[in-house]
Amino acid sequence: MTEYGFLLFHTTSMAMRADRTLRKAQLPARLVPTPRQLSSDCGIAIRFELSDEERILGALSESGVEAAQVAHLETPG
Repeated sequence: MTEYGFLLFHTTSMAMRADRTLRKAQLPARLVPTPRQLSSDCGIAIRFELSDEERILGALSESGVEAAQVAHLETPG
């Protein structure tokens, strides 16, 4: 089991905007279906390594992208 960070969003468009922002900043993050243990309005989330959390949140903040929630969760692989 590995612990990852997840960004949850109220809307799909905000999740897609966050994904574009992180790709442009070349930060390692992945758009994934929201894990069952978590809940979001749009059903997709961004998964990231916990060691990158500060850089990812900083990049999103600079771009005006707001996540509804930041969660940590242990997941396989």
